[in-house]
Amino acid sequence: MKMKTLAGATIAIAGMLLGHPVPAFAQSQAQAPARKPAAPATVATAPAAPAPALAPVHQAAETFAIKGTEVVARVGTSDVTADDIRSVVAGLDDRQRAALARDPALLSQTVRLVLANRLVLKEARSKKWDEQPAVVAQVERARDNTIVESYLRSVVTLPDGFPSEAEIKVVYEANATAFLVPRQFQLAQIVIAVPKDADKAAEDKARKRLDEVQKKLTQPGANVAALAKGESGVADTAEKGGEIGWLTEAQLRPEIRSQIVGLAKGAVTDPVRLDDGWHILKLLDTKAAQTRPMSEVRDALVERMRAERLEAGRRAYIAELLKQTPPVVNEIALSKLLDSTPAH
Repeated sequence: MKMKTLAGATIAIAGMLLGHPVPAFAQSQAQAPARKPAAPATVATAPAAPAPALAPVHQAAETFAIKGTEVVARVGTSDVTADDIRSVVAGLDDRQRAALARDPALLSQTVRLVLANRLVLKEARSKKWDEQPAVVAQVERARDNTIVESYLRSVVTLPDGFPSEAEIKVVYEANATAFLVPRQFQLAQIVIAVPKDADKAAEDKARKRLDEVQKKLTQPGANVAALAKGESGVADTAEKGGEIGWLTEAQLRPEIRSQIVGLAKGAVTDPVRLDDGWHILKLLDTKAAQTRPMSEVRDALVERMRAERLEAGRRAYIAELLKQTPPVVNEIALSKLLDSTPAH
């Protein structure tokens, strides 16, 4: 019981360290364009983060190819063995174990969490914290939940070979719009920095600089990259010749979008006033909208299909149990219970 309690607490923290599964693939893929550099907040709205690529889970197991009783860490007089760490890793989901396989440094952090938990657990037990009625009840609920989850995993399994290539193709085609990467624009900018609430003198000075930059842009052979390095007030893009990167139409600020959409490649916008100053943008290139190929999204698609099939199986199994033993709920008593429950 001691080891299970420790492992459960450590798994909870390790889960936060390694991250949690992403939402349904249709949502995540629809929101996250592939391989796009970050852009300044003044020009672009915040993009959704793409889901991390999956790594083979078996690699995580190979990391622990040592004897179960071998001590891998110690705190005070308490040893942490390879089996202790295996117990923690076994409680992680596939994505979290894949993260361990990709980044071995996370394993060291997980071991340190085990050590820290042991110190906290020792102190709590020395103060008989584990004997408090509320804690005992919470531990019992956690035990029951663990038994239920473990049992459901044992009785609800996937068919061999699921999903088949044909099934993957059907789901891919049915969700093609979820894999659409919208049209993208590669932009560069020159920024004449001046706050929106600047006084008249600062605004006039910025206007004068803006006029000078515009005149330089109209000269033959004008080079936006060179002007950005010398004139732009945003250092992180100025040092890159003003380049912002690739942005979708939805990620552009409305004030910028109205100028960029329909702009010819290589053309420059009129000055656009934003909160941080005047922006002049050049359209360097565009990418037409495209649907990500099945080979690119297959792993995430398979993972989602398997998760959904397991969840459907769990619901069906529980529904059958409830059908065999119908529950009875006193709704009137329940409503009174809620009314009498003190607010926290």
